[in-house]
Formats: sequence, C-alpha cells, structure tokens
Amino acid sequence: MSAESTEHTISVDTDPERDGSLDGAVSAGQDVEETAASTDDADGTTGRNVSVGRLEEEGDVAADYLEELLDIADIDGDIDIEVRNGRTYISIVTEEETAGLESLVGRDGEVLEALQELTRLAVLSATENRSRLVLDINGYRAERAGDLHKIAEDAVAAVKESGATVALAPMSAYERKIVHDAVAELGFVSESEGEGADRHIVISAD
Repeated sequence: MSAESTEHTISVDTDPERDGSLDGAVSAGQDVEETAASTDDADGTTGRNVSVGRLEEEGDVAADYLEELLDIADIDGDIDIEVRNGRTYISIVTEEETAGLESLVGRDGEVLEALQELTRLAVLSATENRSRLVLDINGYRAERAGDLHKIAEDAVAAVKESGATVALAPMSAYERKIVHDAVAELGFVSESEGEGADRHIVISAD
C-alpha cells in the first residue's frame, strides 16, 4: 500500500491479564525514571485509569501525524493501533521489506525513539494531554525485547560465575524497563546508574 493510501485500524483490548513490555509490575532495583515511564500519566494517575475514548483519540491523532510523515517521505506502510492496559500501541507495518521503514528505525532504534517522542508531542499539541503511546516499526521492539532478555540472562550468568556486578551498555528508559523485569524474574537485582545518554543498568546478586 502506498503512503498516499495508508490505512490505519484500531482495536481495543481490555483484558487485564495481557501486559505490554512497559506495563508489568515494578522490578526490584528499578529506579524512578523507569517506573514513571511505565506507569505515570501526566495528571499523576496510572495509565490504566485513562479512558478508552481518550486513548482512541490519541491513537487517531498519532496515526494522522504518522500518515503525513510517511506521505512526505514517500514510504509505504500501514498503521495499526491497539488500545491495551491503559496505553496506546501503534505499529507501522508492511508486507514487503522496505529500506524506507528501516530508516525510520535507525541504528539501535535511535530514530524510532525520536519519532515516538515527536508523535507524543503531536498528540500533546492536538489534545493537551500527555501521551504514553508506544510506537513500533516492522516489529523492531518485539525483536529487540528478545535480544534484551538474552542480554539480561547472560549478565546474570556472569554475576553467578564471578560474584561481581555487571554493567550493561547504555539504553533507553524503555529498554531498561525490559531488562529490569527480566533480571527480577531471574531473582537478581538491577539498578540504573549514570545520566542522560550514559544511563545504564548494573546487575548484582543482591
């Protein structure tokens, strides 16, 4: 489908048993930044308290913004919107591989993260509500989540073997949240250290 005729669909899932990668319980050792990124809305309420209507509205605004961007960039892609667990999830997908969409992901997802923030700003400008939407492109986040779980498992194994702490490479708040959860599931402790682009996770046995 060409960018000029890009379509978007929206679905609503209210099953509380389904959890997104940012919506799980706060892990042991998780710092305030990751907690806020995963649970707090602009008005201080948790995302689960945001009305479905408001989430559908922000999904539509975000989709319109992204459709215009795809049109300007002449990139093919369809936009899917899902409302789940107090958060809007937006995916740009295509049935065929395209370098255009890959360019919107960028190295280590850097462009994707920037585009997600721009989309949130577009929603804020249109609705005056701060958005917690999650943007994915061609399944990058799902694939990256698998990589992050493997990184967490390898780090925990290293801690078990040496008894020393293990510091990981810097990551975004989104990715740190995934690693915090994975480490907690393995029974170990993780903390975030550093500032800005150097913020990273340190894993220990206790």
